[in-house]
Amino acid sequence: MSWRTVPAALALAVVISAGAADAQSYRFSRIEVQGNQRIETGTIATYAGIQPGKAVTAGELNDAYQRVLGSGLFETVDIEPRGGTLVVKVTEFPTINRINFEGNRRIKDDKLTDLIESKPRRVFNPTTAEADADKLAKLYSTQGRVAATVTPRIIRRSDNRVDLVFEIAEGGTTEIERVSFVGNRAYSDRRLRRVLETKQAGLLRALISKDTLIEERVDFDKQVLRDFYLSRGYIDFRVLSTNVEFTRERDAFYMAVNVEEGQQFRFGNITTVSEIPEADAAEFQAALKVKPGVVYSPSLVENSIARLERLAIQKGINFLRVEPRITRNERDLSLDVEFALTRGPRVFVERIDIEGNTSTLDRVVRQQFKVAEGDPFNPREIRESAERIRALGFFSNADVDARQGSSQDQVVIDVNVEEQPTGSLSLGGSYSLNNGFGVAIGLRENNFLGRGQQVGFAISTASDTEEYTLSFTEPRLLGRDLQLSLDLGLTGSDSSFANYDTKRAYFAPSLSFPVSDNARLQGRYTFNTSEMLARDNVTTGVVIAREIGYGRRSSSSVGLTYVWDTRLTGLNPNAGMLFQVGTDVGVGGDNRFVRTNAKAIAQTKIYNEEVTLRATVEAGVMSWRGSNTSRSIDRYFLSTDVMRGFEPAGLGPRDLSNGKDDAIGGNKYFVARFEAEFPLGLPEEVGLRGGVFYDVGNLWDLKNVDLSGTAPGDIVGADGSLRHVIGLSLLWDTGIGPLRFNFTNALRKESFDKEQSFDLTLQAKF
Repeated sequence: MSWRTVPAALALAVVISAGAADAQSYRFSRIEVQGNQRIETGTIATYAGIQPGKAVTAGELNDAYQRVLGSGLFETVDIEPRGGTLVVKVTEFPTINRINFEGNRRIKDDKLTDLIESKPRRVFNPTTAEADADKLAKLYSTQGRVAATVTPRIIRRSDNRVDLVFEIAEGGTTEIERVSFVGNRAYSDRRLRRVLETKQAGLLRALISKDTLIEERVDFDKQVLRDFYLSRGYIDFRVLSTNVEFTRERDAFYMAVNVEEGQQFRFGNITTVSEIPEADAAEFQAALKVKPGVVYSPSLVENSIARLERLAIQKGINFLRVEPRITRNERDLSLDVEFALTRGPRVFVERIDIEGNTSTLDRVVRQQFKVAEGDPFNPREIRESAERIRALGFFSNADVDARQGSSQDQVVIDVNVEEQPTGSLSLGGSYSLNNGFGVAIGLRENNFLGRGQQVGFAISTASDTEEYTLSFTEPRLLGRDLQLSLDLGLTGSDSSFANYDTKRAYFAPSLSFPVSDNARLQGRYTFNTSEMLARDNVTTGVVIAREIGYGRRSSSSVGLTYVWDTRLTGLNPNAGMLFQVGTDVGVGGDNRFVRTNAKAIAQTKIYNEEVTLRATVEAGVMSWRGSNTSRSIDRYFLSTDVMRGFEPAGLGPRDLSNGKDDAIGGNKYFVARFEAEFPLGLPEEVGLRGGVFYDVGNLWDLKNVDLSGTAPGDIVGADGSLRHVIGLSLLWDTGIGPLRFNFTNALRKESFDKEQSFDLTLQAKF
């Protein structure tokens, strides 16, 4: 039964004639309440507000009726004067006996129960039930089921009780069949669709959860689209409208976004003026990195302001604020930016209050602030601190707000967080006829004991690899931006390209810290002990046999690595560079060497950011300094990630003695990779893109390798030559990660090389 069938007249039944209402007044000696079972008579009389013995008008009686009805406790209310007695007849709302949901298959009862306000053993309220039904329908809408309906019903029981039933018609998910844009000239529909959170349904629609219409997501997309254009200099960009219409079959939506791009602006003159005597404008101007002619972006302005404010702090100038004053030049489509150094209000941080962190220590959150109690208050620094807290990954939600403290010049920073799980467990297994079952177990905790430390432990007993590793990372040693890492491991593996096995144990602590905005420096120490082992009843070439005979060797080395990376912090959001160089020096043990590695990567996007161009150059040189000769496991090998078109260790020096074909590695290598990635014209939700590439490289040099006992012609590739490879790629973004299918052809190779025309890799994104 629905309460909608109750006649509306019952809710307005006040037994007073319209003619008497204006002329008659009443005086009651007592108030009589009828029909109440749970609600006390005195409570109802209090709601009515009629005092015995006091004259009241008909209008005041109507007000009394409205107060009793407005209490929300009664289904019907009648007020009837009977001489000196005011009779108040009420019908109480029933008590909810239980709540049921019917028709729901996609969402469980528990989740629906947590969302509604109506509860068993509480008084039934139609208004609350209607609001609950709206909440449930909205929940289904957020899952793309915009046609879902929820109807509340009541079933009358004895003792003025009812069962509340929400009848749910879930309906199907209504997908977005096509997302199109109107008014876009600079960027194609395909490029803009990649920006949006909302996706159009594609061939893999069963696996896509963002191809349904959700109102909140569309609103978010408008802001994301605006940010995309603003970061590329289109300062007048506007979303004029977003139109959503049913398809002719009414089983899907068309979404059309009408935009106005405007013109692209670049930075014009960039100047700095100072309104503070102790701030030298020329000195602050020299600290700016953005230059005239660069495409305008609000983020570059924000980064420049942050850079100037950090310089002020270094110079001890408190309360300096940077005000960007922008002048628009329509003639040359440029924006002149004047950074004005002004004095901000003298406000200090009184304290930082942290709430909601049930397991994470306060100091882990406080370490994300560069200010402490008593420091000058800087709103920009507080916003950056909030972003660092969210980036930790420890909290599902983190809000940072500032409020006035105990006085006008004091501010209290409130940090409210919600914890989320930070640990992970991975399980795997393998099986072979010769070695039986193997297991792989991995445990990782990114917030160990709430200290913000990372601890990992892995065990693998697979037939070809046995591994036991333990890792520990302290990202904020001594409360500073100083990362300490400790790695300890014991591994054993079967070589896939030679007839020997290896065992290795290592201990490797390292310390890294920033040296500039874009650069970090890592120092490390490595203790390593390793051994090459012969396989039963397997013969090898002369070189490998001799190296197996060396037995176990140990080494101690120290090293430095410098990394300069502008991929995320550069002036151009579509281009970036990475430069990395590192050196390790063996200072003790059996192996004495100097190993130097370098890598450089440059990337840019062209054709409206549809095509990605990337160039990578890397090289390594190993110089053996000890009295011992080097082993194959000490030298370089090239994997398919470094040089495509060949099997792992498929190019470079080889030992052909004893009728074998053993890869023995080299002391030097050089590889250059050039590639382009582009769309294939398929819906982007499929996740497929194409690519072409050209690789050139070589692995050579066998100095300090014991080649005695080998005949002429047994050792090949000691000098080698550059190999050239071209290929096509198919890149597929899947749920398990980005996959890359490479089809290659070696244009130039050596006769002893091991070519590979196809490989499948899990691609590492740049």
